[in-house]
Amino acid sequence: MSQANKFVNMDIFSNYQKYIDNEQEVRENIRLVVREIEQLAKDATIRLQIIHSDLAQISSACGLARKQIEACAEKYEKLSALVRPGQYYRYSDHWTYITQRLIFLIALVVYLEAGFLVTRETVAEMLGLKTNQVDGFHLDIEDYLLGILLLASELSRFATNSVTMGDYERPLNISHFIGDLNTGFRLLNLKNDGLRKRFDALKYDVKKIEEVVYDVSIRGLSTGKDKEPVEPEPVE
Repeated sequence: MSQANKFVNMDIFSNYQKYIDNEQEVRENIRLVVREIEQLAKDATIRLQIIHSDLAQISSACGLARKQIEACAEKYEKLSALVRPGQYYRYSDHWTYITQRLIFLIALVVYLEAGFLVTRETVAEMLGLKTNQVDGFHLDIEDYLLGILLLASELSRFATNSVTMGDYERPLNISHFIGDLNTGFRLLNLKNDGLRKRFDALKYDVKKIEEVVYDVSIRGLSTGKDKEPVEPEPVE
């Protein structure tokens, strides 16, 4: 059978292969940059672990972690160059988890340094990202919220370890912060399954911190109490 009489034009498949090869190359380049971001996040995490064993090192640990986090901005710029306009969510599964992790690390550093919740705008600025989807490579709102929820578990651990290290006032401050965070999230009508499940876990973090505060108060270790300690209610 001559080429002209073939029922399938093989050039079609050649073009498909070119598309597949290009797609694989883009994804591989993205994976390489994401690995670099993951290493920086890992280094920042290691720096911050000292807070659970030495309160005197908090300030220096935050400073070192900030350097690692700020270095991620250059990596996100590389990612932005790899992803064509309108293709963000096509490839976002590659960097979603590590971005949430970085949001958590930034939120932890800001809380340790200043005691308040970092805004999405500040996180985006630190990572060199946009806040509006139409502007291109941006910081997704749901990623921000999931990253913030990771903070609660770390602070519940920190509250416990603070008592072990003799700081009996810090758990009360953490309790107030997480209580406000819990109240804020309750104002949201969460539709994302992953976000809703992670928010459901927040009540256990709240309970754990309340138990630490109650134990400290009932033993008379806290000097800042202004009312009788209230025993935490069981989680339903």
